[in-house]
Amino acid sequence: MNLKFILTMAWYYGVKTIVRGPSYLFASLATPLTLLFLVFVLSHGALVKFAIVGGLIAFVGSVGLSGAGDSAFFRLQLRIQDLYVPSRVSPFDYMAAFTMSYLVFSVPGIVLYIYLGSVYHLFTVYDSLVMILIMVLLIISTTSISFIISGSIKHLRNIWGITGILTIITSILPPTFYPYSYVPRVFLYLIALSPTTPAAVLAQGAFGLSPELNIMLYVLIIETAVYAILARILVRWREN
Repeated sequence: MNLKFILTMAWYYGVKTIVRGPSYLFASLATPLTLLFLVFVLSHGALVKFAIVGGLIAFVGSVGLSGAGDSAFFRLQLRIQDLYVPSRVSPFDYMAAFTMSYLVFSVPGIVLYIYLGSVYHLFTVYDSLVMILIMVLLIISTTSISFIISGSIKHLRNIWGITGILTIITSILPPTFYPYSYVPRVFLYLIALSPTTPAAVLAQGAFGLSPELNIMLYVLIIETAVYAILARILVRWREN
């Protein structure tokens, strides 16, 4: 593992991106915060705790999925990925560096949601540790999906539409902003193909908002492993 490259990439593409282009951060937060406001108004505050926990999951998930655009732009347009092929940077290092970058980029948003959760007395030490584990698994799985997508397309113009659709499907359709018990169980397992669904179910159970459904922990772990393996296989490290 090239730890120096991973940390350098996390600094350059995580911390420096926040400093140079804070508008990207605000844009990433716009949708979950807007939905939080709508849920607060429409439910008269009854579901606001669901929206805070789910908003954090939707934010981290959307940041990971947006990586498809970045990695495709690096590979197809800038050809930066080609520079790493003959170097000591392996595909695993490249993927890990992107994942770490997006995790670092998510920190300000995570801090904001922690503040909102503290206002509503949501977070305890145990719940926070569970949430950190869920966030790590979620950023790995969604970033892996972004590599699967970016490695499968041949034209850059397609990536923005695909990531836009995927972001909506994976952040709004799953029970991120409402109780998962509202969803029929068969449909719940169907939409569990999106990592945000088991993440939301686990978080609602951990914070005492809904009954625990521990099978979703296995679903999230298995999905994370499968998506990471597929991403490693499908990532185009050398153009054919």
